[in-house]
Amino acid sequence: MKEFVISEAKAETAILVGLVTPGQDEAKTKEYLDELEFLADTAGAVTRKRFTQKVNGPSQVTYVGKGKLQEIKQYIDDCEEADEPVGMVIFDDELSAKQIRNIENELKVKILDRTSLILDIFAMRAQTANAKTQVELAQYRYMLPRLQRLWTHLERQGGGSGSGGGKGSVGLRGPGETQLEMDRRIILQRITLLKQRLVEIDKQKTTQRKNRGRLIRVALVGYTNVGKSTIMNLMAKSEVFAENKLFATLDTTVRKVVIENLPFLLADTVGFIRKLPTDLVDSFKSTLDEVREADLLLHVVDISHPDFEEQIRVVDQTLKDLECSDKPTMIVFNKIDNYKWVEKDEDDLTPETRENIDLEQLKRTWMARLNDNCLFISAKKKENIDDFRDILYKKVRELHVQKYPYNDFLYPQVEE
Repeated sequence: MKEFVISEAKAETAILVGLVTPGQDEAKTKEYLDELEFLADTAGAVTRKRFTQKVNGPSQVTYVGKGKLQEIKQYIDDCEEADEPVGMVIFDDELSAKQIRNIENELKVKILDRTSLILDIFAMRAQTANAKTQVELAQYRYMLPRLQRLWTHLERQGGGSGSGGGKGSVGLRGPGETQLEMDRRIILQRITLLKQRLVEIDKQKTTQRKNRGRLIRVALVGYTNVGKSTIMNLMAKSEVFAENKLFATLDTTVRKVVIENLPFLLADTVGFIRKLPTDLVDSFKSTLDEVREADLLLHVVDISHPDFEEQIRVVDQTLKDLECSDKPTMIVFNKIDNYKWVEKDEDDLTPETRENIDLEQLKRTWMARLNDNCLFISAKKKENIDDFRDILYKKVRELHVQKYPYNDFLYPQVEE
């Protein structure tokens, strides 16, 4: 708690850097940088400025071109002279060890990429032994191919016997290389240990799931910060941590919910995000087992988000990667109280966009084909929650009859 207060009092300032490429236009880059700024804010950093560059693809040496890098450096130097130093520069894509080293040498400030920022947030949010183990494993996997960058200050001490120490030298290796190999071995051993620990945790969780009885399992899935935890609190009358921050929930929380005479299990899972690090997905597979073993998925969507349709695609792809795309799914469009639209003027002849469509019109688009697999609510304002409960009850009851046809919950014994 003390550290949190300190970081709030003196938050680090950050610069964000993104690219506009043939496959990512300016509007998309802006959306990604908006999300990156939200990530930085979640980590406790204040964004001061953004830099973008139009290129065919990232430079293998410095991500951005030399001219843009000099522009960023000049801005950092100007801030330093004004006694408002920049704490870090955050890049919207994952950087290689070579790119990080070259950029650090030029800018002389802390360099982060999207992946390391997400890992920092996960480390900050992890509460249980399971989450901490998974985050640590992901951090070591990220660190392993970037170890060489950590020992560049020892390169000058390298060399073989004699004064040359070139490529053809024979003799003792430099201390930098020796330390690098030692650290690599330590990290590989640590990764093996963490994997073993996760296997043990997974066995314990599997046993817990088996002991939950003959109940239908429902899992809340969706993009991060769409309101899954708020829905969990509403349905289960529980107190799962909910906050307007990315990745407020890391650990899967399971609660027993009863609607009318029907009990079932409701799980709140970690949110997904664009460009989610592969190492993080791999590390969190045991947490996502609740998704794999669910009988019904409630795909929660923030309909007030300007890019909610791409968020849906991101979640659908992640579910496909987890081999869960064939499960019964219901889309719950949340935050209807925040939905905003702009009515076009009569003399405006430009093509109509989604921003010009009100909520009722939006419901009559592709969403209309989803029938009762689609619902619009506001968990915060408790709008349409009764309809949500009714539809959820019908779906769970139908699954329950299929899976447990002789269960007493649905067919209670009548005393004669």
